[in-house]
Amino acid sequence: LKNHNGFVEEDDASDESEEDSIHVEDLYEEDLTWIEWFCSLKGNEYFVEVDEEYILDDFNLTGLSTQVPFYNSAMEIILDGQSNEEDSEHDQEELAASAEMLFGLIHARYIVTTSGLVAMKKKYSSADFGRCPRAFCEGFPLLPVGQS
Repeated sequence: LKNHNGFVEEDDASDESEEDSIHVEDLYEEDLTWIEWFCSLKGNEYFVEVDEEYILDDFNLTGLSTQVPFYNSAMEIILDGQSNEEDSEHDQEELAASAEMLFGLIHARYIVTTSGLVAMKKKYSSADFGRCPRAFCEGFPLLPVGQS
């Protein structure tokens, strides 16, 4: 199964219902940016869509180029949804992993900015992180908390 970037992903059809796999395939056919596509994947519900202006500001990315392999290619994937033809020598899975790592690092910085906090508050207010199942909580929205 190829995503909209041309990256090959493993087919998890045995773990997913037919309904779920159809939904994922529909995402590839839609005209989504890489960021929209990545944030819509199952398991990425805690991510917010980072503004492109934030990503394009080099100050916000200080030091990330030394932490992420294939930094330039990963940045092109995040912004354009595709890597250069010269990147064909690199394994597509490595490039995809680098793009995901880079976006995660950018996201961690973004959510502590005013715009990022507003986006996270919106997700919290709409209970995107779930609701408390305890009776006395009365369905109060939950906050995501990292354990490590």
